[in-house]
Amino acid sequence: MPMGVLAVVVNLDNLLASLVYSLVGLAVFVAGLFVFRLIMPFDVHKEIEVDQNTALGIVMGSFIIGLAIIVAAAISG
Repeated sequence: MPMGVLAVVVNLDNLLASLVYSLVGLAVFVAGLFVFRLIMPFDVHKEIEVDQNTALGIVMGSFIIGLAIIVAAAISG
């Protein structure tokens, strides 16, 4: 097998693994947001959009960043 073909096969494997990890990460992210909205005793969308609740926006942003760090750590090993 020529060296160029082997490099393409390895790159395709890496690309496929990256796509799978991305899809799993997005699924975990969406599930986390769904759980977050379920455990809150109020409507998150209404609080942020209508009532302009900045504190809740900061908490949601922190949750998103924390979840992204966890997913990135799981992907990197």
